[in-house]
Amino acid sequence: MEKVQVKFELNGKDTNLDVAPSRSLLEILRDDLNMTGTKCGCNEGECGTCSVILNGELVTSCLVQAGDLDGSSVTTIEGLARGDELHPVQKAFIAHGAIQCGYCSPGMILAGKALLDKNPKPTREEIKFGISGNICRCTGYDKIILAIESVARGDRFEEHDGIWIVEEHTSTKK
Repeated sequence: MEKVQVKFELNGKDTNLDVAPSRSLLEILRDDLNMTGTKCGCNEGECGTCSVILNGELVTSCLVQAGDLDGSSVTTIEGLARGDELHPVQKAFIAHGAIQCGYCSPGMILAGKALLDKNPKPTREEIKFGISGNICRCTGYDKIILAIESVARGDRFEEHDGIWIVEEHTSTKK
């Protein structure tokens, strides 16, 4: 089987691989790089479970072929935290109970991050649209939307004895 060399940045680190050009980014992440936070759902680009950020855009990694990776930048759920410090969207999902079974969470969190990177103050409708490519079967989306709204408001999230709490931004308190 013919292989191509792809060089790309993965979660801030240079990555070089020899892979079959038809392999998907999802397969490469999970099988070759042991990045199992990216989940496989439908493998058809419909559910959003395998979402990652590619060159600043939210994409379904099951539809990105290896040949399209060269020179790109990929962020997976593993790339959001800085050491032990979770990203604000990750903290918000925990604090607001937006994680149920957790299967959609990596893609949903990355959808929230990608949206907030482009639009730091989205409306509720813009949040709904921003996560619309990601299917969740557990939460009914209310807590997910609330978590993203909370980050957009500037709320802070603190962990106390294993419990995450929301410290509302002072401009939002009544």
